[in-house]
Amino acid sequence: MKKGFLTIKKDVANETVIERSRFICTLKRVDGEDEAKAFVTFIKSTYPDANHNCYAYIADEGGFYVKFSDDGEPQGTAGLPMLETLKAMGLKKVAAVVTRYFGGIKLGTGGLARAYSDGVKQAVLKSGISECLYSVTLKTSVSYSLYPKILKILEKEQNVKKLEEYTADGVDVTITVPVERKEDLAVEIRDLSAGKSTLNEVEKGYFEY
Repeated sequence: MKKGFLTIKKDVANETVIERSRFICTLKRVDGEDEAKAFVTFIKSTYPDANHNCYAYIADEGGFYVKFSDDGEPQGTAGLPMLETLKAMGLKKVAAVVTRYFGGIKLGTGGLARAYSDGVKQAVLKSGISECLYSVTLKTSVSYSLYPKILKILEKEQNVKKLEEYTADGVDVTITVPVERKEDLAVEIRDLSAGKSTLNEVEKGYFEY
């Protein structure tokens, strides 16, 4: 069964100043390596006069599409610390670019690594972290009298998304829950409705709760 993953809540930019050098970390949620590469290109075009635009990304939920770059900084002082920070925070489907405007004071290799790593960490904290779970979307139709009881079942679910549409005959309900909850939920609704309401699968995918 596919596992869930963590990602940033929203795209953000966060700036820190260390020894007069400006470090601007821009984070973006991405869906695949092409989107990650396009984001890096966009940031480089946004800050063409910067001394460095270092980056790191984990572009998929499985952690297979991974890349980083020091972009002219001493080897191992920028891209890799950024990547290790993303990994340490458990993030997937995210790209980070740290733009540096050199302030005239050298930080040393250790200072650089800390600056780039901390730049990513502070930006992630500013964005917040969301959990995306592999889920299934289901549809069912229930009578008006039965719907309040269905709502009580759904209220017990830890992760659930619900849409409802009222019709002349009752309520059409679209429910999204983690895949592992599908069978138990289907049994509860079937038993509650004496077999009159069943859950029909619409799609599967990752959903944020």
